[in-house]
Amino acid sequence: MGKDTKRQRQAKLLRIFRKIHRATGAALFIFFFFISISGLLLGWKKHSGGIILSKSYKGTSSNLKDWLPVDSLQTLANTYLLDRISPELSTEIDRIDIRKEKGMVKFIYADHLWGLQLDGTTGKLLHVERRYSDLIENIHDGSILDDYLGTSDKQIKVFYTSVMGVALLVFTVTGFWLWYGPKRMRRNSKTP
Repeated sequence: MGKDTKRQRQAKLLRIFRKIHRATGAALFIFFFFISISGLLLGWKKHSGGIILSKSYKGTSSNLKDWLPVDSLQTLANTYLLDRISPELSTEIDRIDIRKEKGMVKFIYADHLWGLQLDGTTGKLLHVERRYSDLIENIHDGSILDDYLGTSDKQIKVFYTSVMGVALLVFTVTGFWLWYGPKRMRRNSKTP
């Protein structure tokens, strides 16, 4: 194979990779924008001064023997939620985050962004928080669309993360070739 034919093949391959790279970038620009901004915010959530993620408050005792039963704590959390925030809110729990070392338990709700921190021993309300980090995470992984449209099994999230993962892989491969291909072509053109 001649030197010119090999160079033409490399140039053609480089053009194909450039087109794929450009088309993928143009088609998914808005999604990459949201992923990058939300990823940046999630990376900084613990260092946001309580804006994105509230600090964890300290309860009375880290000894679980001193704690109230979890069902009693949940009843108290639901009472605080309805009395202090709104009687219209759902009390369906998404998760209960027990922070033994802090003597505190967090109640995170499924249908809204409110969360409560209670003293595990006394049941006293330590903090009421808006869980902006959960909203940002839902934007980041696409599950906000599942919540909005009411899909049954997070199908949009799975599709979205699959497409974005494959797109990132395509960007990595084509981007590498766009960087390496011209170097290779120059090196090949210098060899006799």
